[in-house]
Amino acid sequence: MSFHTKILPVRLDSIVFHKDDVLPHITDKVSAESLRIAAHELTTTTNVVGFPTETVYGLGGSALNDEAVRSIYRAKNRPSDNPLIVHVSSIDQLKRKILPAGYEIPAAYHKLIEQFWPGPLTILLPVDEASPVSKLVTANQPTVAVRIPSHPIARALIALSDTPLAAPSANASTRPSPTMASHVYHDLQGKIPYILDGGPCTVGVESTVVDGLCKPPMLLRPGGVSMEEILLHGGPEWSHTVVAKKTASASEPVRTPGMKYRHYSPTAKVVLFIHCGDGIAAIAKYLTDNQISAHTTKIAVFKSSKFAGADQISGDIAMERELGRTGQEASRNLFRLLREADEHGIDLILVEGVEETDAGLAVMNRLSKAAMETVEGVEA
Repeated sequence: MSFHTKILPVRLDSIVFHKDDVLPHITDKVSAESLRIAAHELTTTTNVVGFPTETVYGLGGSALNDEAVRSIYRAKNRPSDNPLIVHVSSIDQLKRKILPAGYEIPAAYHKLIEQFWPGPLTILLPVDEASPVSKLVTANQPTVAVRIPSHPIARALIALSDTPLAAPSANASTRPSPTMASHVYHDLQGKIPYILDGGPCTVGVESTVVDGLCKPPMLLRPGGVSMEEILLHGGPEWSHTVVAKKTASASEPVRTPGMKYRHYSPTAKVVLFIHCGDGIAAIAKYLTDNQISAHTTKIAVFKSSKFAGADQISGDIAMERELGRTGQEASRNLFRLLREADEHGIDLILVEGVEETDAGLAVMNRLSKAAMETVEGVEA
């Protein structure tokens, strides 16, 4: 099915959730109408819509409807054994729509939920054969990943439709995740009917996914909530949290997105440089060893804290950008810069890695998956 994709504007500051309110208060008529159109699409068809969250733009369809979930996989060209995260607007909706009657969220999650919901934290909860959640969402695993986004537009859409939304990032599979409505339109134009435009995302990388059902608990995917924050706020149960391996094997079932298959990749080749000082010697050696000339290859350099300027690294660098001096800055900029490089026809992106602390862990997780090569040096 082909669509004439429409971008619907929504004013972020026009949406307010008062404490304990199930539905939002929307003061702008245009925003209210945009949300009404998108919510109507979700509740009367099996189509999916693009919408902003605080992390990245999501591609949402009913998590309770097999055909809607198939629409997500089809629009993204996403492998069906890659599970989806379910987004709900409130704990009330989670209990009414997903959890079995009388089921209590495990105590291991209580402090994390109190601190980070709504927000960029996803938790794993058990599901059984009687669960209303589509098995296409869970990829037939015995758990479902759930979060409450803090972005007002995301929460409003989910609340107004009263529909838990399975919502991976709204990009073509393997591409860098979208942090602006224009990114979604670029990848999915003609494949979805609507995109809600709420401006750029503030976090810039996907949510953190944790599993508190096992002992010790596990960090399955680093993201918008750092490991340090989990250790600080999670309580004693989380003091020995284990970090899952970055990539699962092709035949291995996974409980969360981002653990298998190629991810976050622009058309350009990405090379990640770790502990390479100012980058001058390491990049010169890489270009020489691979017989790469800036005269025949369009090269971009993304700097974080130590790389020298492009004019010192190599002649005729086509594009130089600041990735960010902190993990938070890098997370906001990463996917946008990867897409910008493609827009400029860049062939090769040379990226300075960041420290794997706080938000930097999530950034390096994405960069390691986007990169086709990693150059590791020894800083003096």
